[in-house]
Amino acid sequence: MLSEQSVPLVRATLPAIGGALGEITERFYGNMFAAHPELLRDLFNRGNQASGSQKQALAGAIAGFATMLVERPGTRPDVLLSRIAHKHASLGITSEQYKIVHRHLFDAIAGVLGDAVTPEVAAAWDEVYWLMANALIALEARLYEKAGAAEGEVWRPMRVISRREETPDVVSITLVPADGEPTGTFLPGQYVSVQAELPDGARQIRQYSLSHGPGNTEWRISVKKVDGTTGPAGEVSSWLHKHLRAGDTLRVSAPFGGLTLPDGDGSLLLASAGIGTTPMLSMLHALAASESTRRVIIAHADRSPADHAHRDELVRLVKALPKAECHLWYETPDSITTHTRTGRTDLGVLDLPENLTAYLCGPLPYLRAIRSDLLHHGVPAAGIHYEVFGPDLWLGQD
Repeated sequence: MLSEQSVPLVRATLPAIGGALGEITERFYGNMFAAHPELLRDLFNRGNQASGSQKQALAGAIAGFATMLVERPGTRPDVLLSRIAHKHASLGITSEQYKIVHRHLFDAIAGVLGDAVTPEVAAAWDEVYWLMANALIALEARLYEKAGAAEGEVWRPMRVISRREETPDVVSITLVPADGEPTGTFLPGQYVSVQAELPDGARQIRQYSLSHGPGNTEWRISVKKVDGTTGPAGEVSSWLHKHLRAGDTLRVSAPFGGLTLPDGDGSLLLASAGIGTTPMLSMLHALAASESTRRVIIAHADRSPADHAHRDELVRLVKALPKAECHLWYETPDSITTHTRTGRTDLGVLDLPENLTAYLCGPLPYLRAIRSDLLHHGVPAAGIHYEVFGPDLWLGQD
């Protein structure tokens, strides 16, 4: 909780700082990467930096957290913090790195706002920062402990034993630990980080969902090549597609991620678009392995059947579940069959049961549209969960 003396200062300066967050984050990242070039080379996503989406996500997180502190004192945005903590843990973020961020962020705030940042204002926003940072550090410490890893030590070499072309732009990669040890467990829906050493020496990191169920001696990830049509081309996904072969070794993190299959027998909606199908496949594998009798509704959208990665696998898993149903939408289908439709996902044609828990994964516009539709159909916000690949531009909006 923000201290009594800081609340009025943060409330009074929130419009000014919030309005300048774009400039502040621009200066912050520029100064930090100048002082620590290794962070841009080996930790931060260079594509997200180039597009500006990482700066936008950071600004949203800061503004959202500060607003919550002054408007809803005594509460904490646990969903927001959990998503950040899981992502940080998958990257091996350490508590010491929060000190680096603090120094450069506050230098940027002072540089942009000048004399408006009095010692009292600086102290109030310092409190905001460390309330958020310490909450994340504590969450990440628990995630590291649960993973059996020391702080930041989440990496191990894994060997590629096979690759499979699922579609023209999606390849599945099967991995085993290079040291011969067991792969370890994960929860259905979780992801791992993969570190790729690129031709310029950078070790860029990306997250990929584990696309089959737990209990296997191998891990599988499915990588979609980002072609740059709607933003910067994916340098890691392109490199993996072009160069990675059986016998190669990658550094892979322990599994993290909070979008996981819940216990119980309640009804589920697994809604996805494009490569967002991967965590849903993991959940379906787990449900099929347990011979679940839960009602499960699959709603997936894709460009066409040929672009739908793991389509046959998805249909096979749904058939193995007695109370599962599959609904597919394609922008350009090559045929129309039962439960296959043309166009965008329309939840209005589905029979959504009461007490439904929904899990969403896909591009941000898709997530926003499906979440809005679910709320319109009476699904409470607490029953809607989602995963975002890349910077979470929804941070602060839960």
